[in-house]
Amino acid sequence: MSKQGSLSINSENIFPIIKKWLYSDHDIFYRELISNGCDAITKLKKLAMMGEYEMPEGYKGRVDVIVNAEDKTLTFKDNGLGMTAEEVEEYINQIAFSGATDFIAKYKDKANEDQIIGHFGLGFYSAFMVAKEVHIDTLSYKKDAKPVHWECDGGTEYEMGDGDKTGVGTTITLYLNDDCLEFCNEYKAREVIKKYCSFMPTEIYLSKAPDAGEQTIKLSEKLDTDVVKQAIKAEKEGEDDKLVIVKRPELLNETNPLWAKHPNECTPEDYKKFYRDVFNDYKEPLFWIHLNMDYPFNLKGILYFPKINMEYESIEGTIKLYNNQVFIADNIKEVIPEFLMLLKGVIDCPDLPLNVSRSALQNDGFVNKISEYITKKVADKLSGMCKTEKEEYEKYWEDISPFIKYGCLKDDKFCEKMTDYILFKDIYGKYMTLPECLEVKPIDTDEEGEEKKDTEDTAASEEKTEDAEKTEEPKEKVIYYVTDEKQQGQYINMFKQAKMTAVVLRHNIDQPFISQLERKNENIKFKRIDADVEDSLKNKTSKKAQEELDKQAEDLKPVFTKALKNDKLALKVEKLKNKKIASVLTLSEDSRRMHDMMKMYSMPGMDASVFAGDGETLVLNANHPLVEYISAHKDEDVSMFAEQLYDLAKIQQAPLEAEEMTRFIQRSNDILLKLTEK
Repeated sequence: MSKQGSLSINSENIFPIIKKWLYSDHDIFYRELISNGCDAITKLKKLAMMGEYEMPEGYKGRVDVIVNAEDKTLTFKDNGLGMTAEEVEEYINQIAFSGATDFIAKYKDKANEDQIIGHFGLGFYSAFMVAKEVHIDTLSYKKDAKPVHWECDGGTEYEMGDGDKTGVGTTITLYLNDDCLEFCNEYKAREVIKKYCSFMPTEIYLSKAPDAGEQTIKLSEKLDTDVVKQAIKAEKEGEDDKLVIVKRPELLNETNPLWAKHPNECTPEDYKKFYRDVFNDYKEPLFWIHLNMDYPFNLKGILYFPKINMEYESIEGTIKLYNNQVFIADNIKEVIPEFLMLLKGVIDCPDLPLNVSRSALQNDGFVNKISEYITKKVADKLSGMCKTEKEEYEKYWEDISPFIKYGCLKDDKFCEKMTDYILFKDIYGKYMTLPECLEVKPIDTDEEGEEKKDTEDTAASEEKTEDAEKTEEPKEKVIYYVTDEKQQGQYINMFKQAKMTAVVLRHNIDQPFISQLERKNENIKFKRIDADVEDSLKNKTSKKAQEELDKQAEDLKPVFTKALKNDKLALKVEKLKNKKIASVLTLSEDSRRMHDMMKMYSMPGMDASVFAGDGETLVLNANHPLVEYISAHKDEDVSMFAEQLYDLAKIQQAPLEAEEMTRFIQRSNDILLKLTEK
């Protein structure tokens, strides 16, 4: 018996709201309708397990999507539990029956601000974003149930009556709007289903309905070559009733994805294949973390560390978020810590407190716990590798260090767990953790770079050291670093000769990272290798000899100030162990960081040139003949030699500006010319 009525909603018309809801994501109706079919099949299986339904022999749940370009229709068919007329009345006619009043109050005037399909029973109605008319044919699993037919043209009116469906399940047919016909294209359908439904727990098949007038032959497992020949011949002869071979429905999803399996069941090749298939990336990932947690919430997933050989700003990762194997979104920041978005992977959390649209999250406290768990698992994996697989960890380090340092900057808890497992590569190619860097002590050497032997009694020395440690406050521990091995090569050679070491920090992220380490560890200080000339690089001098060197510096200061036209430059004279070095330019660490910050942020109202030379010290080597010559002579060449010594020192730190380089080359030519004249 046919029945007519009005949909039970407390609004003049809900459909304009629904159509406005997701203007840019109309394709999401595929996910909603297929999800409903999968849910119906899951419920039927549970009823069978509880003994409330006897499953037909050989039953296999499936959802079929059939595109029909000629009729402009899309059909979604499942063999789940179906619905009775009463259930259609409850679930379809009473839109958002679980909270209709609250829903309308929230979304009536601001449907464009949030998505509304989801927990309020509105998933089915997403069909009206693309369809002008929707039909439902359903037959319940219940004994003596009668088939039901329901249809609605997108208004608040519907028509429901007896149907003619013979098999248990539900078929939904969408008659598409003219501006949405792309969705009944086979290729578009495949693309969207792959996007949202690749891992749904029920098999999903896609097929194309034949055009009118076409005689179809479905291919069996064994290909009949005579049939193929007949079809080709008919096409060539232009017969009206063409014989068309229709391929079997195409399976589009994997019902048991890799992340749902136990890690012990998965091989390295399984992980690599999954990575290739999901992310279309044929570069092998470095390694991966398999997340598998049941308490206090259910969460599974796989996070891949891709090979990254660029600065962290350029890295783009993708973390796909699923809810019960249903795709929700990419890179939801509430669940996935910002620094982990540099990775690639999937996370499936059935317990996610999604809003009505599944597009955003509610219950911040719970979501924060999920985020913290993921962070902890990543930190545990990395620290565990550093402890037990140090050689492998070192191989990955150059690729993963920007990611880890970025994580430390963004997440304090991650930083606390990872601080002792950050690696620093030194100028000898050796990798050290932060604690190991702090243990390295400079070796006192003689002028030839050989280690000096301590002649004191060992026991007495140790006793003296212990007493000092008891009475003195903790001293600042300095870690030297290099940003450019070629540019700072002269300083590196000096360090190596003195049996000292420095770590290599060449990435942009290293400067903010070491600043953070200093803030969190007040007794640690990072200094660039050219920030100062350390005592280990100089010959030890008596008090009287030092006074003579200071006097020499005072005498030379006016000479260099006049030659360089720079009264800000500080000048020292020292006896460096390396007699081949005439001059060294140092720039204090604080000054350099200030200059870099100003350059990076282009601070308004502050001209970096005003601070040029601040913090610079020119160190002249008293052991070098050129310095001895400048000290002993007052001729016209002295000014030229002073400029040359400064530029030679500066070029060891950073490239000269264009004008400076021009003058340096011309001056070098002049000096060589003078040598030929003598």
